[in-house]
Amino acid sequence: MSAFMQQLPALIGVIIGALGSYLAIVRGDRARFQREQAVRREERRLAVYSDYARVLKKTVTLTYRIAAHLGNDPHPHPLAPEDADPQLAEALDARDPVGEALLMFGAPEVVERAREWVVVVIEMERFLGEQTRDPEAWSALLARQRTARERYYAAVRSDLALPPGHPGQWILDPSAPRSQ
Repeated sequence: MSAFMQQLPALIGVIIGALGSYLAIVRGDRARFQREQAVRREERRLAVYSDYARVLKKTVTLTYRIAAHLGNDPHPHPLAPEDADPQLAEALDARDPVGEALLMFGAPEVVERAREWVVVVIEMERFLGEQTRDPEAWSALLARQRTARERYYAAVRSDLALPPGHPGQWILDPSAPRSQ
C-alpha cells in the first residue's frame, strides 16, 4: 500500500476536524451576533419608551401648573396659560418624533397603551385651553391620566420582561411635619 493511502485516514480526519471547527465557530458567531442584535433592540426600545414617557410627563407637569393657576389643582407652582404656551408648544414638538419612534420600535400593546395615555393628556390640554374652572372634573381627568400612565408602564414592563414596578402615586401625609 502506498504511503498516501496509509495517511489518507489521518488526512480525512484533519479535514473533518477543520470543517467541524469552522462550522462551530460560524454557528457561535451567528448566535453571538443575534444575541447582540436582540440586546441592542431591547436597549433601543427601552430608550424609546423612556423618551416617550419623559416627553409626555413634561406636558402633564405643565398642565398641573396651569390647572393650579385656574384654581383646579393644588400644585405649589402655578403657571399662567400665556406663560405656559411656549413650553407647551415645545413639549408638543418633542412629542411627535418620539411618538414616531414609538410606532417604529414599540410593541403593539405598548403603542396602544401610549395612545390611551396621550388621548387623556390631550383632553387635559383641551380642558385647560378652555380655561375651565372645575376642580372635580380636573380630579377625574387626573385619575384617568394616572391610570393610563400606570397601564403604559405595565405594558412596557411586560414587553421588556421587567419585574412589576411602583404605581408612581406619592400620597403625602398632610399631618406630617415639614422639614425646613
